Amino acid sequence: QLQLVESGGDLVQSGGSLRLSCAASGFPVDYYSIGWFRQAPGKEREGVVCISDTGARTTYYIDSVKGRFTIARDNAKQAVYLQMNNLKPEDTADYYCAARGFADCPSTVQENYFGAWGQGTQVTVSS
Repeated sequence: QLQLVESGGDLVQSGGSLRLSCAASGFPVDYYSIGWFRQAPGKEREGVVCISDTGARTTYYIDSVKGRFTIARDNAKQAVYLQMNNLKPEDTADYYCAARGFADCPSTVQENYFGAWGQGTQVTVSS
């Protein structure tokens, strides 16, 4: 069974950078499109960005992260990364990765489109 584990979350000052990792096991990660989601304290979970199974397409679901967040995959390492630059306090959240097999990323965020989910990693951005 496909399993996902996130890592890389930390406490960082505003303007700093973090790279989150989503490590896959159980099946080759190149079968799956991978989406990143986040949930801020007291708020609902929201989609952030998704990369297609081939890596050819990136879909952003939040305008505020465009130009700051990038997603990439390294199938040889069975991992997908979220590079977050110029972090802001409003980026504070628990971040999750999720997988959808044999399909591209959805054009609009759909949580039920994804099957396997990780347990999350915490990102805190101070002022």
